[in-house]
Amino acid sequence: MLRCLLVDDEPLALRLLAGYVERIPFLELVGTCRSALEAMEVLQREPVDVLFLDVQMPDLTGVDFVRTIRPNAAVVFTTAYKQYAVDGFDLDAVDYLIKPIPFDRFLKAATKVQERLQPLPAPAPPPAPAPAPAPAEEYIFVKADYHTQRVTLRDIRYLEGLKDYVKIHTGAGKPLLTLNSLRAFEERLPATEFVRVHRSYIVALSWIDSIRKNRIYMGDVVIPIGDAYAEPFHQLIEQRNMH
Repeated sequence: MLRCLLVDDEPLALRLLAGYVERIPFLELVGTCRSALEAMEVLQREPVDVLFLDVQMPDLTGVDFVRTIRPNAAVVFTTAYKQYAVDGFDLDAVDYLIKPIPFDRFLKAATKVQERLQPLPAPAPPPAPAPAPAPAEEYIFVKADYHTQRVTLRDIRYLEGLKDYVKIHTGAGKPLLTLNSLRAFEERLPATEFVRVHRSYIVALSWIDSIRKNRIYMGDVVIPIGDAYAEPFHQLIEQRNMH
């Protein structure tokens, strides 16, 4: 809400502008004054955001009033004489209204004041970029031989299910035997690198040497491909085929 003061030595002009103010929802009328000296008294006791100030008034013109007092308020000059427009804009007036003032022209001036004193809020900052996907796990920890062992994923050739245990075959050293299930490893290991090919086997794609019918060859190890897993496995391999 902008608090405004109307200053004009013509009673009819004051009534007209007061009626305009009542029609504009973001304006609040502080008072009306018949002279610049009367306006000076009001400014000393009331906070005012905008002055609608007549130029031609007895004792002290509106232009001289602004030059002398430098009111801490936006100024819109009102007058019947266009020649004062240059003086008005030299004093950083927001607008200059020529009498008789139609309502739409008064509203335009009031809106200009609102834009100067109550600027639009800054645009909201752009949304933060989506967080980068978490890097793929490079290792897992498993319990084997009464201790917890770190196993680097790239070293795993295949996993073999043995009832309640899983045997982890790596590229070096003896296999690790851990109390767990293949299902648990299937859910944990990255699907882009490890695939279930049999109810008893999960293989690392990077360690496959060749595939012949329903057999996977990894060095001297041959792993069967179960009927339930054959179609999705071969589809996966087909996607990576060079045609």
